[in-house]
Amino acid sequence: MAMATLTTKGQLTIPKEIRDALKLKAGDKVELVLTKDRAAVLRPVSKSVDDVFGRLKRPDKEAVSVKEMDSAIKKRLRDQYK
Repeated sequence: MAMATLTTKGQLTIPKEIRDALKLKAGDKVELVLTKDRAAVLRPVSKSVDDVFGRLKRPDKEAVSVKEMDSAIKKRLRDQYK
């Protein structure tokens, strides 16, 4: 089990084994979520381009032009705010 000590300024140092397991580096952001039973869950929220590259590509779907995207966004906004 990894332990950390809260400083007088309210800061924690995340132990190296946890940083390594979560692939955290200096400047990364983390989210702390409080559960019903008062446990805190630490989640990394920053992703590098390499982590998300290609995630939106869907070989089964045909590419859409920027003009088509803009048109779809405008239509959706018009429909939403009628």
